Amino acid sequence: MVRKTTMARVRKGRQRSRESGFIVTWDVDSKDRPTTAHVYRFVYGDTTRANGRTYRYPGFVEKEGVRYLGQSVLFVRQTLVAEIDGFLSHAGIDHEKTPATIG
Repeated sequence: MVRKTTMARVRKGRQRSRESGFIVTWDVDSKDRPTTAHVYRFVYGDTTRANGRTYRYPGFVEKEGVRYLGQSVLFVRQTLVAEIDGFLSHAGIDHEKTPATIG
């Protein structure tokens, strides 16, 4: 799998039109490897190989209405904010949502 750079994600988001939603930011202790991996898989997705087959799990950042802004910072449309809020809350991860318009 080819790894996307963070700037490629930012540039892709800039191509979209003006939107209203929320800026969501979170903080995970990098020493907590299991939680860090869990968040990474949810946000960015994962590719797994088993028995000669490749399975790709798309990440939250790939959904229409989500823009990558920076490390641990996403812009999320109103219709999707409950999904990431629920994930972060259930995982016990400290996070904040701030209403915003970008574009």
